[in-house]
Amino acid sequence: MTANFTGALNELRRLLGSRFDTSTSVRLHHAHDESFHLPASPDAVAFPKSTSEVSEIARICMRHHMPMLPFGTGTAMEGGVNAYQGGLSIDMSLMNKVLSVSAEDMDCSVQAGVTRKQLNEYIRDQGVFFPIDPGADASIGGMAATRASGTNAVRYGTMREAVLSLTVVMADGKIVKTSSRARKSAAGYDLTRLFVGSEGTLGVICEVALRLHAIPEAISAAVCAFSSLQGAVETVIQTIQMGVPIARVELLDAVAIDAVNRYSDKDFPLLPHLFLEFHGTNAWVKEQAEIVSELAADHQGSDFTWALNTEDRKALWQARHDFAYAASAMRPNARIFSTDVCVPISQLADCILETVADIEKTGLSMPIAGHVGDGNFHVVPAVDPTDAVEMKMIEAFHASLIRRALRMGGTCTGEHGIGQGKKKYLMDELPAGVELMKIIKRALDPDNLMNPGKVVDLI
Repeated sequence: MTANFTGALNELRRLLGSRFDTSTSVRLHHAHDESFHLPASPDAVAFPKSTSEVSEIARICMRHHMPMLPFGTGTAMEGGVNAYQGGLSIDMSLMNKVLSVSAEDMDCSVQAGVTRKQLNEYIRDQGVFFPIDPGADASIGGMAATRASGTNAVRYGTMREAVLSLTVVMADGKIVKTSSRARKSAAGYDLTRLFVGSEGTLGVICEVALRLHAIPEAISAAVCAFSSLQGAVETVIQTIQMGVPIARVELLDAVAIDAVNRYSDKDFPLLPHLFLEFHGTNAWVKEQAEIVSELAADHQGSDFTWALNTEDRKALWQARHDFAYAASAMRPNARIFSTDVCVPISQLADCILETVADIEKTGLSMPIAGHVGDGNFHVVPAVDPTDAVEMKMIEAFHASLIRRALRMGGTCTGEHGIGQGKKKYLMDELPAGVELMKIIKRALDPDNLMNPGKVVDLI
């Protein structure tokens, strides 16, 4: 425990009582996310129940110059919650109330600790749903902080499009509401978008107003195998270019399919696959499926294997969502090193095929999966973070992948964020932009207390 923070810890204990914890086990739980980055424990963990409590916590931390690290569910992928400078982990899990739902306006407001599954369970009888689906049952606040997306992004967008307004506690404890519930506004700077994707470096997101969508009349899911990876990708590209409003289209290469078969007890052929889902009226779903089926056949795709009822669809998508765990299980006691590039859809086939050639040069087994409808894909090797030689090779592969994506007009991260792991690549992607980010960071958090060391470095 850091001696400099003794005063802050005493004040926080008086404020929160049993909802303040310095035990080793709790601190270790908050020392890492799901990534390979080495853990780093906070000095303590706070469990606030309200925005006003978060505000008082921030005031205490600022007085004692104690770093603050917002924590949702710990399912992120870039070391964004790891306390590399110590400090206080602010666990939002007790801020888990759905504050309001307006089915008429198709929006809702929630506390930051509400998870996406909890929200959809709460609103399912009102004819609306929240579509952003990153796989894990992440918290809404964490999803806003990392600008999450996932399997539905090709149809419904990302958290950038889903968030209407935020209530944020700043480093000095000030409470700021960024916007109204209106669907559009020209009222000043777009503060909401400033905090969406800020990864806890500018403030603590405490409440989120969200855009909801009508539950479709019909939903059908299917799986299609391809003789080649290029055939699968070209099918996706043509689907998007034709304007087919497909809800989900996910790519898994043959290595990824093997991992899924082993982990989820499936028997998919060991070939590249597309997992697809169509939303709309019965007639429109049928028409979409026919169009995509014809495109797949043109690229040596198999007949669709359908999952039409709710249980079968859930099982199909659970197998896809469990892919990260399946990749990790390929190697006992390993951590996943999940890459996360995104390129313009016209560049997707070339980017993936060049990446496959790089994988073959390493001699390692690296599965590929991705939300390819919007040009986003992941290479997910299982690694030993303590093996310096292996990590050097993987980092070199990763750097090559990102350089390729940037050369093709893409980005170093489609959805995972920057966190600790991608700061140097952000500098390559947006050198002038990073300098502006630093100016904003210094203006809003002059003492560098909000999740220091993530996204941008001020020293």
